[in-house]
Amino acid sequence: MSAAAAPRRRVEVALGARSYAIELGLGTLPELGAAVLRVVQPTRVMLVTTPPVGRRWAARTLASLANAGLRARRFDIPDGERSKSLAQAGRLYDALLAAGADRGTVVVALGGGVVGDLAGFVAATLLRGLPVVQVPTSLLAMVDSSVGGKTGVNVARGKNLVGAFHQPRLVWIDAAVLGTLPLRQRRAGLAEVVKHAAISDAQLFAELEAEGPRLLGDELERLLPILERNCAIKASVVSQDERESGLRMLLNFGHTLGHAVESLARYRGVLHGEAVAMGMAFAARRSESLGLAPGGTAERLVALLDRLGLPTELPRHPRRAYLAALSVDKKKRDGRIHFVALRGIGRAETVPLLPREILPREVR
Repeated sequence: MSAAAAPRRRVEVALGARSYAIELGLGTLPELGAAVLRVVQPTRVMLVTTPPVGRRWAARTLASLANAGLRARRFDIPDGERSKSLAQAGRLYDALLAAGADRGTVVVALGGGVVGDLAGFVAATLLRGLPVVQVPTSLLAMVDSSVGGKTGVNVARGKNLVGAFHQPRLVWIDAAVLGTLPLRQRRAGLAEVVKHAAISDAQLFAELEAEGPRLLGDELERLLPILERNCAIKASVVSQDERESGLRMLLNFGHTLGHAVESLARYRGVLHGEAVAMGMAFAARRSESLGLAPGGTAERLVALLDRLGLPTELPRHPRRAYLAALSVDKKKRDGRIHFVALRGIGRAETVPLLPREILPREVR
């Protein structure tokens, strides 16, 4: 199927005055500028990206913005999770102010989750709020981090501990950009697809069991319905619980241990989706051992992750190191973490547990 023949898809995130659309297509990047002008009508644009993404897609994005009559500058941050920092946020603040930013300046985040989180955080906090448009270029960002308005940076004590809720004005997904994404990154993105299915969509989980590895092939149009379903799951949850007071916590399935893995690795050598896959496998096994999920639940989940080429065993850090990382989990209340456990494939709930109950000695 050609890009021109690929059907356009649209998912609405219903949040009253903060509602916005997720626009999905194939080969639609040249239309971004017109969409930004229509939705935001900005005074100027700051395009935030990384050098690897910028080499492939910045020129086309800037051309699209220019064709819509929008003045845009480009700002690069180093590639990698370590750029989600207050230091990089400070650089972007300075660049925006030097460019004469006002509240009509739109920040366009062109990249994966790191770019989206950092650019969104800066947009949320500079001048008490600038509009932001998310243009995710990784599979993981398309199905998860670009939607929902959670922005933030990492600090020495843990991941995403400094942040703000700041909904984008538009999410623009062009699946054609995934054609240049390395296979490892594609696999990591599918971890979040599995997460959505595991917590809320048993039918999607079964489809992934049957078709999953084919999603790693060159036929990018196969991904469009998967992207749409995942965005719809995320949009539905966010619409009901924007600020993560209840239902939205379920989207953290696999993230409790996943974030600990990333922190202990100092954000090097392990991708976010890989860490989430390890965390999901652990959480599924722990769900069974807690008597919450029926036998075989973890086996199905681990088998699917294995088929997709994702890791399912935690790195062999000391238990005390994991407990220290868990102790700063941002979902903690009164010393207990809202641990997301499975009740079965397609059903999940949160269970308040102390770190030592999540990771008892016998588990390690």
